[in-house]
Amino acid sequence: MPTTKETTQNFVPIKEVRDGIVILKDGSMRAILMTSSVNFALKSEDEQKSIIYQFQNFLNSINFDIQIFVQSRRLDIRPYVALLEQRKKEQTNDLMKVQIREYVAFIKSFTESANIMTKRFFIVVPYTPASLAISKKGKLINKGKQKDQEAQSKTFSEYRSQLEQRVDVVSQGITRSGVRAVQLGTEEVIEVFYQLFNPGEVEKPIIQSK
Repeated sequence: MPTTKETTQNFVPIKEVRDGIVILKDGSMRAILMTSSVNFALKSEDEQKSIIYQFQNFLNSINFDIQIFVQSRRLDIRPYVALLEQRKKEQTNDLMKVQIREYVAFIKSFTESANIMTKRFFIVVPYTPASLAISKKGKLINKGKQKDQEAQSKTFSEYRSQLEQRVDVVSQGITRSGVRAVQLGTEEVIEVFYQLFNPGEVEKPIIQSK
């Protein structure tokens, strides 16, 4: 029987997240932009045509691949309900207590029957350094594994600068379509991946302070 235990981390292609940049195990890098959304159906016909035209121009302006990712999750109202329950305890007016209790009951009933979902939109911008070569098997191999720490830090700064230029191109292009974009920092990136690999965490009970 095998003695080594495989962990989830072994199957995740991420080496580290540094300064908001995702560094994969093959040495390539990723930046993640979180974007706003546009209610296309509520736009007039002219506005819809303008948005489509600008989005086409955006796609034609980039000479590298991007990934558009939509994260859909059921709305977790428990923090909001817990806040309302706390406000009810602090109320001295009996009428307000009754109104808050009825409002909480309405919110719970509505969300359970409607199954409300929240959506977040992301654009992943990649960059593969020139120091990476493609092997005969099609896998990326890093040729600079023997560089010292100082050289690696300098190399990372150079690669990040190249990636950020791509991020600027994407941000400016998508903004013309009426969509706002902001690059995620290290903590935000880690949170996104944590939620992806731990989808059941949202279902865990919330421990309320006494």
